[in-house]
Amino acid sequence: MQHELESWREEKRSAYLYRVVSDAESGTPRQILFLELARAADEQADLWAREMRKSGHTPPARYVPDLRTRLVAWLVKRLGPRPLRPVLAAMKVRGMSLYTKAPVGHAIPTDFSQVGRRHQGMGAGNNLRAAVFGVNDGLVSNASLILGVAGAVSQSPADSGVIVLSGIAGLLAGAFSMAAGEYVSVRSQREMYEYQIGLERAELEQYPEEEAAELALIFEHKGMGREQARALAAKLIADPDRALDTLAREELGLDPDDLGSPLAAAVFSFLSFSAGAALPLLPFVLFDAARALPVAVGLTALALFAVGATLSLFTGRTAWLGGLRMLAIGGAAGGATWLIGRALGVTLA
Repeated sequence: MQHELESWREEKRSAYLYRVVSDAESGTPRQILFLELARAADEQADLWAREMRKSGHTPPARYVPDLRTRLVAWLVKRLGPRPLRPVLAAMKVRGMSLYTKAPVGHAIPTDFSQVGRRHQGMGAGNNLRAAVFGVNDGLVSNASLILGVAGAVSQSPADSGVIVLSGIAGLLAGAFSMAAGEYVSVRSQREMYEYQIGLERAELEQYPEEEAAELALIFEHKGMGREQARALAAKLIADPDRALDTLAREELGLDPDDLGSPLAAAVFSFLSFSAGAALPLLPFVLFDAARALPVAVGLTALALFAVGATLSLFTGRTAWLGGLRMLAIGGAAGGATWLIGRALGVTLA
């Protein structure tokens, strides 16, 4: 009974959100798609209600959305479906792959072997972006820490050891913190995605015809002819493994082969943060504090500009403007901590 009731609620929730998305897409071809998906979800819910009746239980008279569903619906109405694509996909709202920009020149799949091909190799940009942000976090946080400590001490040769020790502590603490946070984040995300794919697998086994109909709707609203869409969907459904892969990609917008590795994400985050944090620390390892400080400031400034210019690849801004903005932000953080450290050093002395 509990399984049937939960499945009924999930389908009614999907239908509710489909209609919210359809209203947000009013006047576009997607509006009809999401209305049809809402009807399909209602029909799926009716099947679960029938199962409840067979087991002697009465299904709920009507669906009442929970707080999370109402909040997501409110956000969709104000922000549109595209910014909330991962949230909607996690809540079993299908068709989110419509909001994923396909590579230039991509054509509608017309053959069994073409489905899902465009998803291959699209994670490289995300890895580069994560690396740049990891380096930036390590650079700004450890440079600020080192400058704060340098401002507090007298900058005699003996003080280099204090600064180096502080920098190493900041590097390790930040890198382990980033790695732990990334591990928990990616692990939770992967478990959520695996749960969604598991639901698809169960529904594919129990209701293959309904799943084929939903998949055909998505193909059709991507530009494929109705009969061709139905034929391709039927061919896919005949191969359960391929069907599950395609349903995950086309309905949930997920790549079952690339759900993210928590351990790899943690190691990647640790290394990228460490690389950024090591840069302002290196001069204090090689020189005494008095000579190392201007070198560290110069290296950090160049690195901040480079990071800002690199981030412009993802924002579409002019590279030198992005570099100057990052330099200003990092410079303000470092300058503030140096002044605070200087003030504390004088006071405590």
